[in-house]
Amino acid sequence: MLKSLTLKNFTAFSRASLDFGRDLNIIVGENGLGKTHLLKLPYALLAVSFEGGQKNPSRKPTKAVLQPGIAQKLIGVFRPESLGRLTRRQRGRNRCEVELTLSEDDRTSGRRSGIAGDRLKFHFATNSQTEVVTDSVPGRWSQWPPVFLPTRELLTLYPGLRAAYSGRYLEIEETWLDACNLLEMPALRGPREGKAAELLEPLEAAMDGKIVLNGNGRFYLKSAGHGIFEMHLVAEGHRKFAMLAQLIANGSLLEHGYLFWDEPESNLNPVLARRMAESIVRISKSGIQVFIATHSLFFLRELEVLLGEVEKNEIEHHWFALRRGRDADEGVVVEQGASPDDVQTIASLDADLEQSDRFLRKA
Repeated sequence: MLKSLTLKNFTAFSRASLDFGRDLNIIVGENGLGKTHLLKLPYALLAVSFEGGQKNPSRKPTKAVLQPGIAQKLIGVFRPESLGRLTRRQRGRNRCEVELTLSEDDRTSGRRSGIAGDRLKFHFATNSQTEVVTDSVPGRWSQWPPVFLPTRELLTLYPGLRAAYSGRYLEIEETWLDACNLLEMPALRGPREGKAAELLEPLEAAMDGKIVLNGNGRFYLKSAGHGIFEMHLVAEGHRKFAMLAQLIANGSLLEHGYLFWDEPESNLNPVLARRMAESIVRISKSGIQVFIATHSLFFLRELEVLLGEVEKNEIEHHWFALRRGRDADEGVVVEQGASPDDVQTIASLDADLEQSDRFLRKA
């Protein structure tokens, strides 16, 4: 599991050190503070590790493989003009440093134990084009593909996106293509199919149907009472549930791995947002380490209520709040804790709370 992420001079962050929960991690902050960056960076590094293991199954990670892989993936995921543009903007030359630590997961005892060598540390400078220098490499490749889901659903874009991306230069984040590659995998058969069915049941109830990928390469929603609908004719909120259902059905999100989701509650009404919160808690409980970014007060409260209903230590969760520093040199500050009460600043919720106060005063 992903244990920690340490940053120095990365995009908006001067210095930050995040210690992640085993099951669920919730990042809160105003727009423009770097929530999505804190999802994309670990996703990109885990993806490099997984892809490296697929290409070199009999060999351990090496600098020769990781250095170009990291640089290429960061450019593909963040789409900067050069790698050095990801370094925090200051006068003169600067150096970005990143360290990612993994740990063994023991869910029976609820403890995590660090494994020597499972640490990836690298740096690059402001003037770097595609050059990364690794200071430490992990002792083994990641065994599970990470999943990154953007704010927008991808099922309606899937048919043409992959074909266009392979033949043309498109300014599209590589996370979209990665997700499409996972979405096209066929459904599971065998013992794991039953495990997937347990997670799929509430999702299929929320969207009133099952997701189907036909031979023509398009996704459909098959409803028991209303027939089959092209995904373009399905409400956008239901498409987000369908996207999640497809990844569970084909095993991309089942028992092991990582899910990074940027604003999963976007374009959902309160009823569906509540069901989405339930699904995320259920997935994190099943063995997937989940990372989400949001600034929805309703969604955060729903997660807090649901997490309060589970048994102690059943779901290990950490909360992260981003705020602007006191001056430009401090950059964006990350506050963290094991519960919302441990995080003093949740600036993105101020407007929601103020509106509630005004409504109550008027009433």
